Amino acid sequence: MTSAHRPPALVVETREIEHVDDLLTYASPDEPLAWLRRGDGIVGIGSVSGYERGPQSGSGPDPMTPADTWRRIAEAAEVDDPVGLPGTGLVAFGTFVFDDRSSGTSRLVVPQTVVGRHRGRSWVTRIRQADIELHDPAVAPTPYGPYWSATLGPGTLNPAGYQAAVRQAVDAIVRGELEKVVLARDLVGTIPAGADLRRLVRALADDYPDTWTFAVDGLIGASPETLVTASRGVVTARVLAGTIPRGTDAHDDTEASTSLAHSGKDLDEHRYAVQSVLATLGPHVSHLSADPEPFTLKLPNLWHLATDVAGDLADHASALDLVAALHPTAAVAGTPRDAALDLIRRLEPFDRRRYAGPVGWVDGDGNGEWAIALRCAQIGATPRQAQEPAPADAADSDTIPVVAHAGAGIVAQSNPETELLETRVKFRPIVDALA
Repeated sequence: MTSAHRPPALVVETREIEHVDDLLTYASPDEPLAWLRRGDGIVGIGSVSGYERGPQSGSGPDPMTPADTWRRIAEAAEVDDPVGLPGTGLVAFGTFVFDDRSSGTSRLVVPQTVVGRHRGRSWVTRIRQADIELHDPAVAPTPYGPYWSATLGPGTLNPAGYQAAVRQAVDAIVRGELEKVVLARDLVGTIPAGADLRRLVRALADDYPDTWTFAVDGLIGASPETLVTASRGVVTARVLAGTIPRGTDAHDDTEASTSLAHSGKDLDEHRYAVQSVLATLGPHVSHLSADPEPFTLKLPNLWHLATDVAGDLADHASALDLVAALHPTAAVAGTPRDAALDLIRRLEPFDRRRYAGPVGWVDGDGNGEWAIALRCAQIGATPRQAQEPAPADAADSDTIPVVAHAGAGIVAQSNPETELLETRVKFRPIVDALA
């Protein structure tokens, strides 16, 4: 990985190949790198370059942002891409921490090989450093390993503690400290060592095909919320805020959708989120427009209030520049942003790391698709474990730690029991997939 020093020049070659049925079979079983939706997307193998910023990178501000580093990598690359589809040519997968004060690590990963599919066409991209001749790795599917399941239980903020935190948040809102804050809670557990992590990605992609299913550096999930998409000068985003569980039958489901669409509490929460996105995109985008009223978005387990935003890029910002400007939105932090972040740090007794942070991909022209890392789990060492010396028998451990988070937007009218129920509904996709 590279940060402040000049990145190596890369040679990139994309070629169209025969149709690929299942992209995930080309990913690594223990370190999958994937971005999928409705069967299309890209998977990566290996790593030749990128960006990394974590607690060991120094205490001061990074002189090179991810967007700056990526521009330098892209400018130095020699790209041969006759295919010209979204995800071809030079690409990097990325996952970034929610809070700059996090002990987690933000990364951009440039794979050695990318296999992709878009609207019936498939391709392979090979990437290498210009001064290093590499043997092309074999590009072939690998059968899935055995099914497995995780063990999960309450984390550092149990249900009673979460309701207490919600009450404290409502008190802060009533005192006028802020208008909205998003509070999360955690589940912790383990998965078997050697588990084929593609099984988790596959379960999420099958059950939630309309979400962005992702696997980047051990962060695996299926997010319904687009942070920002940049494609050839067009910028789009989908804002989600306001949630209700699906009904038990068709009648109850219709009532749930109608109730959400007319809920003053949820409409207020949603309005804050939309306003934050519009205000942030404004300086970068012309002809910016948003749905006048939110619509109800149906997912397998819940309804969301949703608003689509679109505009034309008015400057030379890349997808990564827009990600940096937008994150964290009011949908995952609150409003005003600084006051919400301060309250989250006070009330959440854990480090979110990459939960609710940006996750996605970017290409050499600055195009890309980025979601908010929701309905996800981090597979691997917890922050505390990462800082402690490894035990002597660590190599022989038969389990791998996993942590998942889910949150709810808190406003003045919030009820602690209702917000707890909302987190349970939001945990369902990742908990079911882990099971």
